[in-house]
Amino acid sequence: MKTDTKHEQGRRDFLKHGAVAAAVAVAPGVLLHTVNAGPRSEPVTSKNRWGMLIDTTKCADGCNACVVACDEENGIDMLRKPEGASDEEWARQKPRWIRKVKVQDNLTGRVTNLPLMCVHCEHPPCVDVCPTAASFKRADGIVMVNRHTCIGCRYCMMACPYKARSFIHENVEFQPTISPRGKGCVESCTLCVHRVDQGDISTACQDACTREGHKAIVFGDLYDPQSELAQALKKYPSVALRDDLKLNPGVRFSGI
Repeated sequence: MKTDTKHEQGRRDFLKHGAVAAAVAVAPGVLLHTVNAGPRSEPVTSKNRWGMLIDTTKCADGCNACVVACDEENGIDMLRKPEGASDEEWARQKPRWIRKVKVQDNLTGRVTNLPLMCVHCEHPPCVDVCPTAASFKRADGIVMVNRHTCIGCRYCMMACPYKARSFIHENVEFQPTISPRGKGCVESCTLCVHRVDQGDISTACQDACTREGHKAIVFGDLYDPQSELAQALKKYPSVALRDDLKLNPGVRFSGI
């Protein structure tokens, strides 16, 4: 039987890094494993609120770098298509934390490209409807899922107006320690919380976009007036998607 080279390398990397991983507590019952890092020296507080500004005028048509980077960062690229599943079925069921979408102005016909992920609402409907409190919002504004208590009811998926959550339909063979997943659980973008908890103010999608030269994504602390994000929000007009819902998302868009 042939071994998939990419996934075998992923398995080796997972085992190698897993041996030196330390556990970081982000909420009661939730552990994120990080490589070569100790626990947070201070608890998460509301003095920060993490978010993004995405400049759609810089988001290149056909570029998928942010999606690829997110998949690699969070082990989504390690997932395999179930035996017997069609490509179409796998495309529908494969987890996607960030996806490229096109928005068209029906009046002018103008088409805008943008990456769309969990926008980390101040008032997240996914948290409101979760019967086990598995969906929760940290004090610093990052919306997450406790996979230990998620029962797979998918109420949160139905409640999310951005269709930003995915469900794990099959058993998972390979996965990274920073993003553990299991069959029957919901997951979504975490704003690279494992980086934030190590003091690294960047995300995989932002880094990839910058490497491509587009620089369409700016990540940072919304509450820090000196942060690159706060400065960009002052400089450029931005909007919240579905602002009519009054969810006050942490991810905002300009150029729409």
